[in-house]
Amino acid sequence: MAEIKPLPAGSEILLIKTGELALKGLNRGTFEEILLKNLRRRLRGLGDFRLRKAQSTIFIEPASTDIDWEAAAARVGQVFGIAAFSRAAVTEKDLAAICAAAADYLAPQLRGVKTFKVESKRSDKTFPLTSPELSAAVGGYL
Repeated sequence: MAEIKPLPAGSEILLIKTGELALKGLNRGTFEEILLKNLRRRLRGLGDFRLRKAQSTIFIEPASTDIDWEAAAARVGQVFGIAAFSRAAVTEKDLAAICAAAADYLAPQLRGVKTFKVESKRSDKTFPLTSPELSAAVGGYL
């Protein structure tokens, strides 16, 4: 099996959270595989994607550069079994890089906005800031 290389900073991905799948006990693996199969089927024709699971999250990563993210997000939103999903940008595990990426990635959405909230959830607990500290730092920067 070929090693999966990390995506370069600035790449866009979809993060998917599953709902009740986590409660299915011994059937969880079966339900996750069905969900992955359904996601692959729904994304067919929009480009090449890699799907991987880690810590109750499914990552949809581009395997090519010609991805229509608007269409991909619309199709993912119609797949049964998904509790929530978000478009996200890949960045280095560095506060300055995270802040810069957030400002760049969210610039269109933040134009003209008076209030907003940053909420983060770190999967890497060795990161020097806690999730609330990271949220406050990025929110202060933005």
